[in-house]
Amino acid sequence: MKAVHFGAGNIGRGFVGLLLHEGGYEVVFSDVADALVEAIDRADSYTVHEAGPGGTDHVVSGFRAVNSRTDPAVVAEEVATADVVTTAVGPTVLRFVAPSIVAGLALRSPEAAPLQVMACENAIGATDQLRQEIVVAAGPDADTLLGRAVFANTAVDRIVPAQPEGGGIDVTVEPYFEWAIEARPFGDTPPRIPGAHFVDDLAPYIERKLFTVNTGHAATAYFGARAGIERISDALADEAIAAQVSAALEETSAVLVVEHGLDPTELAQYRATILERFRNPALVDTVQRVGRQPLRKISRHERFIGPAAMAAEHGLSTDALVAAVAAALEFDDPGDEQAVELQTLLRSEDPAGFTVRTTGLDPEHPLFAAVRDAVALRQAALAG
Repeated sequence: MKAVHFGAGNIGRGFVGLLLHEGGYEVVFSDVADALVEAIDRADSYTVHEAGPGGTDHVVSGFRAVNSRTDPAVVAEEVATADVVTTAVGPTVLRFVAPSIVAGLALRSPEAAPLQVMACENAIGATDQLRQEIVVAAGPDADTLLGRAVFANTAVDRIVPAQPEGGGIDVTVEPYFEWAIEARPFGDTPPRIPGAHFVDDLAPYIERKLFTVNTGHAATAYFGARAGIERISDALADEAIAAQVSAALEETSAVLVVEHGLDPTELAQYRATILERFRNPALVDTVQRVGRQPLRKISRHERFIGPAAMAAEHGLSTDALVAAVAAALEFDDPGDEQAVELQTLLRSEDPAGFTVRTTGLDPEHPLFAAVRDAVALRQAALAG
């Protein structure tokens, strides 16, 4: 069995690639970073170190890497004969991956079993997004090529912090992970992924993860950055920040109860587990890494505005989520392109225009006024 995985970074090697290896797949990593591809190709194995209570080391072997920028034909050939294709590249990069998959499907035998495609991204419906990009890239051949693949959305969760210097292609991760996958597209032949959960309805898993793990992680980063704290674990050691993050997650849990009928007691336990993961001192994670790309994180269907908009529509509290957005507006990292753009827009747009542009909220939406007012306060502070 063979799996082609797009995105050979830390998540690709330390999470998706590891589980594919443990499922018995030969893993072909595809990436555009020349040095990384060369380093993977030179190695016979790498180690995934689980840092924290219950952690262990896992040795990964039976892999190789190809450069999708310099060797697109080779990537297409690998996809053509693969059983599984996965991604961990970021939602905005899926459109660049799609042509490689299209080229592989064009070479794939019509008699072969359908290619099993899963986008493992921090986004709702990422595989649906990838499928649509494949449709666009395939043009008039889309129907034929789509008949050679099946597509399943997934929800993935594992904290992979910035890696220590000199670690090579080894990866340090937390012990905890969750990978939920839509079962229906695969019928009776699901991919072999140890520890994955195949579920009939993925939506509750995706939103529970996005609105708890991603919301809580980013909120910790932005409140921590505001306080001048460098590490995520140290930020949550601050009682005031911990209370702010907990309040935001209580609001997202209220949304999950209304939207999906999830059990409040189980959600409370899930929140507690998530916060303990963030407190893991063995994971040296920074507020700068977690807080990067703030414009994406305050966009309409992301971790703050997404649940806050739902909460507002149901008449639920949004104060803590709006407070997290306000902290995100203060995120000012010269090394992060989106953070620079965020601060530029705050200095050039009026509050309403900025809110529409960055959050995608309609001015008539019940959440709009609260976010606009938070923007105005940030702009007043910048002007003062």
